[in-house]
Amino acid sequence: MPSMRGKRVHRVNRVLIVLLLLLLVAFTLLFTLENQQAVSLTFLGFILPPLPVAILLVIALVLGLLIGPVLAMLVVWRGRRKIRQAVRDSL
Repeated sequence: MPSMRGKRVHRVNRVLIVLLLLLLVAFTLLFTLENQQAVSLTFLGFILPPLPVAILLVIALVLGLLIGPVLAMLVVWRGRRKIRQAVRDSL
C-alpha cells in the first residue's frame, strides 16, 4: 500500500505534467498567432500556395519527427544485419 509521501509525490508529478502541457499549449498558441504572415515556398521547382509561417514550420516539424525514427531504424537494422553476417562468417 503506497505511503502518504508516495501519494503526495504522485500528485505533485501530475500537477507538474499538467502545468508543462498548459505551458506548451500556450507557447504553441502564441507562436501561431505571432506567425500569421503568408509566405510562398519554392523548392526544386515545386511552388506551394501561400501559407502561414506557423503551418510551414509545423509541417517541417512533423516531417522531421517521422523521418528521423525511420532513418534510425534503418541504421539499427543495417547494424544488426552486419553483426549476424559477422557471426555467420566466424562459424
